[in-house]
Amino acid sequence: MNRVALLRRGIALEGVTVGYNALEGMVAIAAGLAAGSVALTGFGIDSVIEVTSGALLWWRLRAELGSAPLGPTVERRASRGAGFLLLALGVYIATDSARLLLTGSHPDSSRVGIALMVASLIVMPLLARAKLRLAASLGSRALRADAHETIVCAWLSATTLLGLGLNALLGWWWADPVAALAMLPLIVHEGIEAIA
Repeated sequence: MNRVALLRRGIALEGVTVGYNALEGMVAIAAGLAAGSVALTGFGIDSVIEVTSGALLWWRLRAELGSAPLGPTVERRASRGAGFLLLALGVYIATDSARLLLTGSHPDSSRVGIALMVASLIVMPLLARAKLRLAASLGSRALRADAHETIVCAWLSATTLLGLGLNALLGWWWADPVAALAMLPLIVHEGIEAIA
């Protein structure tokens, strides 16, 4: 496949990412705030980061497709932007999880959140795999960083589902912030890698 076709595929893939994550983020944040769930709200914020990251990548791919002068600056900005957004998510999760654990605030269960996590566990790995293949074909570090954000989103879906499920089934309120905290090492690692 030639580079133009790969770029068009990347633009379409980022369009799907932006559309899916915009809807996912709105639903997750609303459901998370309604239930008082830091894991679900954090997941929604991650979705907003995915929208921003997808838009950055869409811009980067469109710039190259349109024969705009590209150079390493555009690629680097997109990669660093994705990294800083991941680190910002890590700060939010750390502070809000600590607050919930220290205050003993009990989140409500969220059926909407559970259903959304199941859907995301199907969609996110498919998107990540496609992005990683395309990043390798294009030699795009920024697209690779974006793919890793999608992988973080998939893992965050799994841990959020675990926290929501344990809270709903067993009343383990603390499982929600602990599930969110379990993601911090991966989030920070991927953020630093994208910035470096």
